[in-house]
Amino acid sequence: MPWYVYIVECRDGTLYTGVTNDLPARVAARNDGRGARYTRARRPVHLRWSHRTRGRSWALRKEHAIKKLSRREKNRLVAGEIRIP
Repeated sequence: MPWYVYIVECRDGTLYTGVTNDLPARVAARNDGRGARYTRARRPVHLRWSHRTRGRSWALRKEHAIKKLSRREKNRLVAGEIRIP
C-alpha cells in the first residue's frame, strides 16, 4: 500500500504537512472538519503538493524533514524548485 507525504494550504495561507495512505480521503476529511485541530479551524484546505513514498516510515521521515523547512523553502518545494530534503 502506498503512503504519501502531502502539503495543504489552509484558508489563511498557512501550510500544513501530513502523511496518509489515502490522499483523496484525507483531504476530504480535512475539509469536513475531521482530523487535525490545526486544519479544522482553517478550512477549507487545498492540496498543494504530494509525494508517493515507499512506506509509512519513509513518509514519516519526509514529513519530519519538511516540517523543519522554512516557509520560503516549503513554497519552493510546492513550486517544484527544490526536492524533498
